[in-house]
Parts: sequence; C-alpha cells; structure tokens
Amino acid sequence: MVPVAEEKPPACWTGKDRIRGEVIRSLTVIFRTGGCAWNRCLMCGYRSVRMEGTPGELSTRVVAQLRWVQQHHDPASYDLVKIYTSGSFLDPCEVPPDARDAVGDAFRGKVVIAETRPEFVTRDVLEEFMARVDDGSRAVPCYTAIGLETTDDAIRKKCIRKGFTFAEYQKAARTARDAGAGVKAYLLLKPPFLTEREARDDMARSIATLTGHADLISLNPCTVQSGTTVEWLWQRGAYRPPYLWSVLQILEGAPVHVTCDPVGGGYPRGPHNCGSCDRELVTGIRDYSLTVDRGLLRALLKKECGCRGEWELVLDRERPYAMPLTR
Repeated sequence: MVPVAEEKPPACWTGKDRIRGEVIRSLTVIFRTGGCAWNRCLMCGYRSVRMEGTPGELSTRVVAQLRWVQQHHDPASYDLVKIYTSGSFLDPCEVPPDARDAVGDAFRGKVVIAETRPEFVTRDVLEEFMARVDDGSRAVPCYTAIGLETTDDAIRKKCIRKGFTFAEYQKAARTARDAGAGVKAYLLLKPPFLTEREARDDMARSIATLTGHADLISLNPCTVQSGTTVEWLWQRGAYRPPYLWSVLQILEGAPVHVTCDPVGGGYPRGPHNCGSCDRELVTGIRDYSLTVDRGLLRALLKKECGCRGEWELVLDRERPYAMPLTR
C-alpha cells in the first residue's frame, strides 16, 4: 500500500477493561468513516462524524487515522482494542475492505472489539478479518459488538428508531459465534419517551433476556448529544437523563456481570443525581465494571443523600407520556 500521511481520528484514549475474568489494558479508537448507512437513531450524535469521497479516498483517510494511532500509542501498552465508527465497522461502504484489512493487520495479536449493525455481520467477512487479527495467542481474538439497546422491539422501534429487531440481533450473534467471534451487546438506559421506572425495568428485563445471547453486556446510560432528537426534547424540559441511582440498582440486580462507563456522569447532559453524590457514584460504577464487587454497589445504594428521596418519588409518580418531574 502506498504510504499515507497521518490524520488524527476524532477520539482515541487508553484505559482498562475486564474481559473473560481478566482486567487488561485497552485502547479505544473512534474512526471517522463514510458514515452510518442507517443514520436515524434518535439519540445518536455521530451522524455528523463522516467523510465524503470515493471508496479509495475513504480508505486512504481511514488508514491515515490508523497510522496516527500507531505513531501515538505503543502497541506494547495495550492488549485490547475497541473500534468505533459513526455506524458499522463491517459496512464495506463505510469502511472499505482494504482499510478494514489494514486495521486487522495493525492490531494482530490484540483482542479486538468492533461495533457494527447486525445486517453487516457475515461469516465470510468476520472470518477474513479474524484471520488478520488472530495470531493464536487469544482464546477469543475478536468480538462483534452490536448496539441492541433493548430486547423490547417496540421500545427499540418507537423510542430509539434503531431499524432492526431482536430476532435480527440473535441471527447476527449466531453468525458471529459460528465464525469463532465473541458477541458484545450494548444496552441503552432511558431512551426518550420512557419514564424512569419504565427505563429501569426495561434494562432489567433486557439483561435477563440477553443472558446466553451475548458474551459481554455493556449498559450505556443515555447522554444528550448535540443535534439529536433527545437534545431537542431535553432543551424543552421534556427529557431527563437517567438517575445514577437507577444505574446502580440495575447493575446490582443483574443476573450476570454488566459493565458500565457513565459517559457524562454527574453533568446535566449525562446520567446524574443532585451533584453532591454524583462523583462518588460514577467512580464506584466504573470500579465495579473492573472488580465485579457487588458489595461496592450495595454500599453505594445505601449512601444517604437527599436526592435519593427525589429519585424514589420520580419512580413512584412519573407517568407515561407526561413531562419529567425533575431536570
């Protein structure tokens, strides 16, 4: 391949994740690509993170971003790579195949988690990508990550506008496993039009239903991203992100370990309580994701704070199709 100049991806950072009972160093990369083919989800602000151009031009720019990652992050400093785009890493129109191949070659020997919509999960594509990633050192070298959001088809259709069904997710999960890949599912806590109680109960049901249909489950409390329907509602007082109390209760009651990184936690646009207890709870939730210490969650749920009564009141009094009781 002809050498290309570096181009910085929209975001790239290091951290830690728990995979197969082990805490390992991770690298998260968000690539700017050709853009999501669906591009209709009510809460997603990534529709603006896209590039125009021919397949060749798109490939060149994706590879340029990859080169930036390689130049700025020593491969010895991480063991897991999480790949995100504005839509689907496995969509050949969004990420041309030669660019996808370059990504696979670059991260050979790492555990790779790549997000995609279910319609792009095919055995041939997965096997080809995994052959580039897998050097024989990992029990599961690659995970297909799908933003399922909920196992309730009505909520996914009416409140999120995701464009696929739980049955289609299940089919994609089977295809991924047949190809030798693991499956990660992302769940969305509190899309628009649900009360706090409805959103909490939906996540509890979804986690129980997903058991056996995903190897990894991640709970994503909804944040208010710019230029979205959720932001339009939030600006008019018609939407409030979920309480951190709800996040704690869902994680503590889940039948399996569910990870959570409350993006924007403690801020008005992210999952939050009153502001006084938020930082401690956000830190505790992130610590739990690595330690699987449910005692930590139980201790946080017993924390005394005036906003706990507010949250309980909201659970009891908030009604469907009405304005939120709090902001």
